[in-house]
Amino acid sequence: MKDAKRREAAERIRALTEDLARHARLYYHEDAPEISDAEYDRRFQELQALEASFPDLARPDSPTRRVGVPPAAGFRPVRHVVPMLSLDNAMDEAQMRAWLERAERQLDRQGPLALVAEPKLDGAAVELVYEDGAFVVGATRGDGQIGEDVSANLRQVLALPLALAGRPEGRVSVRGEVVLPLRAFRRLNARRAARGLEPFANPRNAAAGALRMLHEVDRERLRSLAFCAYGLGEGIPRHVRTQWGILEQLRAWGLDTSPGAERVAGLEEALAWYHALLGRRAGLPVEIDGAVFKVDDLALQRDLGELARVPRWAVAFKFPPHQEHTRVLDIFPSVGRTGALTPVAKLVPVQVGGVTVSNASLHNQDEIERKDVRIGDTVIVQRAGDVIPQIVGVVKALRPPGTQPWRLPEHCPVCESPVVREEGGAVTRCPNRACPAKLKNRLLHLASRGALDVDGLGEKLVDQLLDTGLVKELPDLFELRAETLAALPRMGEKSAANLVEALARAKETTLPRLLVALGIPEVGPRVAELLAARFGDLDPLLAADAAELEQIEGVGPVIAKKVADFFADERHRHEISRLRELGVRWTATAPRTSAAREGALADKSFVLTGTLSTLSRTEATERIEAAGGKVTGTVSKKTDYVVAGEAAGSKLAKAQELGVAVIDEAELLELLAG
Repeated sequence: MKDAKRREAAERIRALTEDLARHARLYYHEDAPEISDAEYDRRFQELQALEASFPDLARPDSPTRRVGVPPAAGFRPVRHVVPMLSLDNAMDEAQMRAWLERAERQLDRQGPLALVAEPKLDGAAVELVYEDGAFVVGATRGDGQIGEDVSANLRQVLALPLALAGRPEGRVSVRGEVVLPLRAFRRLNARRAARGLEPFANPRNAAAGALRMLHEVDRERLRSLAFCAYGLGEGIPRHVRTQWGILEQLRAWGLDTSPGAERVAGLEEALAWYHALLGRRAGLPVEIDGAVFKVDDLALQRDLGELARVPRWAVAFKFPPHQEHTRVLDIFPSVGRTGALTPVAKLVPVQVGGVTVSNASLHNQDEIERKDVRIGDTVIVQRAGDVIPQIVGVVKALRPPGTQPWRLPEHCPVCESPVVREEGGAVTRCPNRACPAKLKNRLLHLASRGALDVDGLGEKLVDQLLDTGLVKELPDLFELRAETLAALPRMGEKSAANLVEALARAKETTLPRLLVALGIPEVGPRVAELLAARFGDLDPLLAADAAELEQIEGVGPVIAKKVADFFADERHRHEISRLRELGVRWTATAPRTSAAREGALADKSFVLTGTLSTLSRTEATERIEAAGGKVTGTVSKKTDYVVAGEAAGSKLAKAQELGVAVIDEAELLELLAG
């Protein structure tokens, strides 16, 4: 039973990771999202919960570990000196309470924590960099590390000052949100309708789309945008000690900040402010989708630190999602890369918060049966910001007579092979390894940035290659010729030549990238690096069995079995042999010894309490972990050291009670020095 649950969890984690990555790309790059914010948040939190329950199954490419998506082609990349992180979400009062209690526990403080409360603006996040008070560059968030240079378009935004009042010396990076006020949104749509143009779906997409125009700049739209600053990445003046002080400084420099921001203390005041904001939401001049709460004291922010993609000192408390009614026209199965059949509901198009919704995933047969969704049903769909929602439920009173329960087909809708359902699992699959739908998704996976990064090999072209029979298995890609490709509809000689060149470049790769490109179940960049580091080259890995693979730290029994089964399959060995024959080469990796992973603090457990004088908690944690130790939040008999700083709290008393060694910051630094 436990193995079945792990298999189901691993499959769901994989599906959610790939699904969320696709929707993030649609949201950030194409400004054409297909699911609602509420649905994205639900899937994201489901993934977080699964990863918390099965941490060894978490994938290195999980969206829980990153912010946004990489910058799009055509824009000059801009590296954020200080990463632009996302925000963790609280979807209800219980989650808001849990966030605040975690912060208070980590800080080891008594009494209500001082917070800054701001409306969560529904726009596009940007960073403005000023040198000696003059605007020099503006960039989108991008993936949090590197954004897109949209300076030229930002200079058209009349609400954005090109010089800061008082001309502060040095470099200042201002973070904020570009929004399209509702009044301007309605005015622009009226003018577009008068010219026979399609109206903008919603203010957020209109704002983000204007910023990311490369050639045909819409000056009227850009000049209608507003900018609200909410923080500083660089250049915080020394006298500013609080988040509220940052907002005051931003206003002193001539920048607008979020309307209605206030200081609150503790949970009860935060909840009261949130409900008051929700009550006046409809009367605000801009769209908002929740409230943001930040720890006010900047020193405490540093102590709380950040996770991979979100700060621990801030949270977005989202508003309840909008809901609409529509009708199910049809339900059809979609086949994914691993052969999983996903039922999809085709809906009567409905406007949900300004976005037209026409499709919604029903996930699996169990979900359909649980909600009893049938063709012809009137259903409730919900969203919280943009686009295609989840089906919340069925309005049974409106069900027409004669409807029948819907079931997944017994045969794959693409290759007609009999489908199978995993024992104890919820996923129904097409087992045919030659299924065109599976091959299509494997080809797209091979071409992705984390694999062989084949520029120009997109979904439409892959469809043509499969439909014409030019590609029947993975290695066939590397036999394509420019003259053959040029004969395809809408291809052209230049595009054909570019693709052949991209495929030639992709032949020279690394072992980890090759392992990702092969599409081995559960093997993303992180696991690929672990396998490459252990075996050094492909042939020793081909000869390894599951027991040997399971000995690698970070590779659990599920991943080990899937890797071993993949390489035991003669079809996959044939693919690898053909790839070699066609000139695909990879650089070997020097095997990593166990000694290289040992550090001065290997296997030692630490607890931090109080404020350190030279290190923030994040810095101390990172240095301890880099030296092989681990940092926990609770003192126990298994704790090796408690590091006590100024104003240490109850953890210090607990350590003394249990007889755990207590050291100060200087002693910690000595341990780190080895």
